[in-house]
Amino acid sequence: MTMEKVPSALKKLLGSRIVVLDGAMGTMIQKHRLGEKDFRGFRFQDHPCPLKGNNDLLSLTRPDLISDIHRQYLEAGADIIETNTFSSTSIAQADYQLQHLTFELNEVSARLAKEACLQFAQKYPTRSCFVAGAIGPTNRTASMSPDVNDPSFRATTFDELVDSYYEQIDGLVAGGIDLLMVETIFDTLNAKAAFYAIDSYSQKTNRHLPVMISVTITDASGRTLSGQTIDAFWYSVRHVKPLSVGINCALGASEMRPYIENLSRIADCYISCYPNAGLPNPLSETGYDETPEITSRLLAEFAESGLINIVGGCCGTTPEHINAIKKRCDAFKPRRIPQKIPGLTLSGLEPLTIGENELVT
Repeated sequence: MTMEKVPSALKKLLGSRIVVLDGAMGTMIQKHRLGEKDFRGFRFQDHPCPLKGNNDLLSLTRPDLISDIHRQYLEAGADIIETNTFSSTSIAQADYQLQHLTFELNEVSARLAKEACLQFAQKYPTRSCFVAGAIGPTNRTASMSPDVNDPSFRATTFDELVDSYYEQIDGLVAGGIDLLMVETIFDTLNAKAAFYAIDSYSQKTNRHLPVMISVTITDASGRTLSGQTIDAFWYSVRHVKPLSVGINCALGASEMRPYIENLSRIADCYISCYPNAGLPNPLSETGYDETPEITSRLLAEFAESGLINIVGGCCGTTPEHINAIKKRCDAFKPRRIPQKIPGLTLSGLEPLTIGENELVT
C-alpha cells in the first residue's frame, strides 16, 4: 500500500503545528438523553427491534443533532472531525437488523461532516478543516474465540470483515471524506482486513486516500486485546505507510504516556494521540473524571516532550476539552519524524528487530 494524496492544506498544517482532532461523539450524544423515538424517527417507527443506542443511525433520524456536534468541535478548534460511522458496518449493524443500510449510513454521515466543514470554512476562511471517515473495529474479533469452551471458534471471517469494510469505505468516499481513520483497533487481524479493503478499493477505483491508524492498549499490560505490544503492533501495520499512527480509547493520558513515548520513538510517520478523559466514573456527567484543564495539561506535556503531531480526545471528552487541549498544545512544536533505521522488523505478540550487526528484542 502507498499513502497518497494528502491534502496540501493538511500537509502545511502538519508541518507548522500540532493538528487537533475532535472529541467524543458518543459522549455528546449521551448528553441529550435521547429516547427510542429519537433513534427511530419516522422512517424506522415500525422497525421490529429496539434501536436506542445505535448512535450511527442518528445521522439519518437526527441529522440536526449530529451536524451540531460537528459544528461545536470545529468551533472548539478541531482541524479534523470524524464521521459518525464508528459502527457503520454490516457486521455491527446486524445487531439492529439494519445491515442493509451500510452504504447509506456512511455516505450520509460523511456528507453531514463535510457540509459542517464547508459551512465553517465560509465563516472562517482562514481555517482549514478536514473529514476523517471513522472505521471502527466492529463488535467481532477475527483472531480470538468468544467461546471459552471452543478456542477454535470465530464469530467472523477475514473475508466477511473485508467485504463489510469495503462497503463502508465505498459509502464514506461517496460522501466526500478527506481521510480514512481505522481506529480503536483491539485486534490487528481486524485492522488488516480494513487495510486490505482500503487497498482493494484504491486499486479498483484508482481513488487513494491517506490512512490514519489508531490502536487501543487495553490496560496496564501495555498490549492490545489480541496480545500485541505497541512495538509489535507497529511492525505489523507499517507496510500500510499511513499518514499517522497513534493510540486512542481505554486509557487516560497518564496511563497512555509510556506507550505513546515508545511509538513516537519507532514510527516513521506522524503520531496521533486521543485518550479518554481519564478512567470511567459512572457518577460523572460525561462518565469520566478528567476536566478539560486536567486532560489538556497532561497532553500539553506530551507536546512539550515532542511526542505528538495530532492530538484530540476520545470517550468523555467534549468541545471544552478540545478547546483547552488546542490552547495548551499550540505553544509547542510538532514532533519531528525520525528516520527509519535500515533493518528487518518482524512481529508476533512481541517485536523482533534485526539491524546491521544488531539483534534487539
